[in-house]
Parts: sequence; structure tokens; C-alpha cells
Amino acid sequence: MHQVASQLPAEAVASQTRPLLVLENLGKRFGSLQALQDVSLDFRVGEVQCLLGENGAGKSTLCNLIFGVYRPDDGLMRFAGREWVPAGPAEALDSGIAMVHQHFSLVPRMTVVENLMLGQSRGLLQHRAFAAKIRSIAESFGFSLDPEAVVGELSVGERQRAEIVKCLMREPRLLVLDEPTAVLPPDEIGSLLDICRRVADSGRAVILVTHKLAEIAKVADRVAVLRGGRVVAKAEMATADMGALVRAMVGREVKSLDVALSESGAASAPPVSAGDAPRPRALVCDGITVKDRHDAVRLDNFTLEIRAGEIVGLAGVEGNGQSELGMVLAGLQRPAAGRFFIGETELTEAGPAAVTAAGGGIVPEDRHAVACVTAMSVAENMYLNKLDRFTRFGLLRRNALNQAARGLMQEFDVRAAGADVAFSGLSGGNQQKAVLARELTLDPLVALVAAQPTRGLDINAVEAVYRQIRAAARRGVGVLLISSELDELIAVADRIVVLYRGRLVGERPAEPGERAAIGALMSGHGL
Repeated sequence: MHQVASQLPAEAVASQTRPLLVLENLGKRFGSLQALQDVSLDFRVGEVQCLLGENGAGKSTLCNLIFGVYRPDDGLMRFAGREWVPAGPAEALDSGIAMVHQHFSLVPRMTVVENLMLGQSRGLLQHRAFAAKIRSIAESFGFSLDPEAVVGELSVGERQRAEIVKCLMREPRLLVLDEPTAVLPPDEIGSLLDICRRVADSGRAVILVTHKLAEIAKVADRVAVLRGGRVVAKAEMATADMGALVRAMVGREVKSLDVALSESGAASAPPVSAGDAPRPRALVCDGITVKDRHDAVRLDNFTLEIRAGEIVGLAGVEGNGQSELGMVLAGLQRPAAGRFFIGETELTEAGPAAVTAAGGGIVPEDRHAVACVTAMSVAENMYLNKLDRFTRFGLLRRNALNQAARGLMQEFDVRAAGADVAFSGLSGGNQQKAVLARELTLDPLVALVAAQPTRGLDINAVEAVYRQIRAAARRGVGVLLISSELDELIAVADRIVVLYRGRLVGERPAEPGERAAIGALMSGHGL
């Protein structure tokens, strides 16, 4: 029992021996796809229970059953001793279950405080008091969150923090977090895990879905592993074998990323020696400067050259200009100054279609906002920039489109009931793999800009994504890899540049021995 628990009333401590939520033989189908089958688990107050599993294993489906988004087809649930069949998320919230989703639910044009005030119908709402409460909760995480900031102008990490604060304001009995750390930089993940621990110790239950084993080791009391919609392993963390959990999750032995990539032969292009002719330029950024609506500089004189076949990692804590750079290179935002080229083509004033036509593949950090149309099918999204290949007399040849998409789905391991199902029905990881498949198969592909490409992906998928990226580099594609996952950058990139407060502050070789130096630059030390 943790120390905080000893401060609870006797009846609260006693209740920690009873499960708050019980699932018995739970099953859920989507058409012919059996998403969950015979899932039996319990979740206890005072505990953090983690759910492990590959993308598409059923973790998000399970969370959505608990939260009332879906209804089970088989089995039953009991919450607080009573049968639990919620009519929807509103009933779940009223009953004391809150959920932080993978995908954002905030209104982009509204401020943080306006978003968090939505749906709060108890009494007269005071803007100033609400804003103060937001600041207070954010400070307990160890980060700042401006209640007056417009959500659409926040980075992905800042928007996720707002979602977490929104959830915690309801003081839930059961807190469900579906991949909450996927968008957080390393120095903030520990703060979030501390909050999970404190929420559990205060007499609540916490369900945490994550792919990061280090997080599980730090915070979990128990862990359950899903594979193919079934529970294949359960363990008490005090005695758990982490290797066995990983094997249960993926069904095989897993090597480290750098070893797996080297054994696959998907190495990046060899370094150019002094006697070699220089490879052509794939991507050039020349003094790019971006300002926000308040005229504050968010990206300052960003200058970088990437050659064909080279992978350059861009490291930095989120919110330091990466999002703005990605928007400029995608043709979605005009810089205040500077210019950029793909190959020899200047695209500073061009739009997304021109970037694609010039050979620019873009994998944005927020796939829902700018990378896909969730109401369209998987096939339509995977060929969104090449649908003209499947039209005849102005009509879309769906059979041909679906057949081509099935081939891409197999190549990139995109798991879905079919190519014609709605893109919104895919798990977050499978959506990401579909976007990657579309961008990596551009013809021509001169430069790839990949922002947080493995966010929300499991171990197998991370390995597959980087294998595909390094294979593209071998074909002569220049790659800008933007990630807050420093270990991944070191394993994949040829060199790493660091962005801090909108400025490039240094460049280091992508070698394990440089990790401390790169980390220092990311935090602003040693400048």
C-alpha cells in the first residue's frame, strides 16, 4: 500500500480490496472483424493497471466499451458493484469514468478555457475562476498551460496536455488514459506518470494504455497483454518478466531497434567520402522564419540542407518550432521570411498539391487535422493524392482502387476489416501506417518530411516504419525526421540537429555516445 493510501478513511482503504470495474467474457465485433473476444479483467481502486498490445490488438476498443462509446456484443461489465451498460460517454462521465482519448476532442478555434468550460452546466460559470483552476492543475503536472491560448495554435503536445487537464477537472473514480504519453516530450512523461500514481493512491482506479515499457515499469501495479483481441498474459508488476510481456505482445523475440534495422539490411545511404561527387540536394531550408498571430517568432532563421539518401534527425522538446516548420514544408503555412526547395524546385509560396508534385512526401504530426479524411475509406485515404489513377469518365473505379489498396495494406501491415471500411474505424497506429504508406509510395519521392512518425505505434510497427524510411533513403530519398524520441533518432539518423526556442542550436553525429550532449542542447544547456 502506498503512503497516501494510509491517509484515506478506513472505508476507502477497505474498498481498495474490491474491484471497481469487472469485465467478464467481453466481446465486440465490427462486421466480420472480431475486435475483442472473451476478455476478462478487473480494475481496482488504488491501482494503476496497464494494457499492452500491438496496434489493432483491441486496446482502444476495450477502453471505448468502458467509456460507453460502443456497446459489447458479448459478456458483461460491472462498475461499482452494479451492471454497467452505459448509454454513452455522458453517462460514463456522470458516473465517475473519464477518458483521455488518442485523438483530440478540442475545438481548434476556441481558447483552452472556453473548450474546458463546454458542457459544464452546474451553476454560473466564471471565466477567471475556471482559468485559475486550469493553471493549478497544469502546474501539478509540472508544465505551463495558457488558458487563453487558442487551441488551433498550440502544438500537438500542448493540446494533449489540455485534454488531460480537461479530464482531471472532473475528479473521476476511474481514469482511462489511451496512449496519453504518445505526444509528450520525455521530461513531461515522468510528471504525467506521477499524476497517475497520485490519482490511484487517492482511492481511484487508473487504466493506462501505453507501448512504452519503461513507463509500465515506473507506474504499473498490474499489467494485461492483448493480442488479436484476446487477453494473452496478466502479471503483477512486482514479479513481472518484461521480456515475457513483450514476447506475449508481439508473439516473437524483439531485438533493439538499431540491431533489427541493421539485420534487415535497411541501412541508410553510405556516407560520402572526400573523393566522391556530392549527392544532389533533396531538401533545402534557407532562413525560414515563422511568426504567430501575436507577431512572436516561433521559428527563427531555420537553415538546413539535406542531401539525397541522407536521414537528418531534428531533435527538440515539442513546442520549440517543429510544428511550424512542418506546416511550412507541407505548403500549409507561408513563412514570414526565408524560402525552401525540394530538389531544385522552390516551393515557398506553393500549396500542398505543388509540394506533392515536386516529390515532397509529408507525414504530419497531427494526422487527423491535415493527413487524412476520416469519413472516407481506407483505400481512398491511401490514394488520396493519386485518386485520378482510378477514375474513368469522371467516375471512381472502386474495385481497382480497393485492390491496389489491399496490396499497400499488406506491404505496410495496415490492419483493417477491408480496404473499403471507414478510415475512422482504424486504430491510431494503423491510421499512421496508412498515411506513411501513401507518402512513401509517391512517384517521384525526392524528400520525405516525417514528423513524429512512430507516435502511438507498438514495437513491431516502429521497427517496420523505420525499415521503410531507411529503405527510402537507400533509394536516394532525403529524409527530415522530426521526433522527440531521441533513442529512435540515434538509431535511425545519419546526423542530428537540435531545435531550441525556434533556433537551430547545434549538430551532433547520430551516435549513442552523443546522447548526453544532444539532450543538453534540447534543454538549452551548454549553449
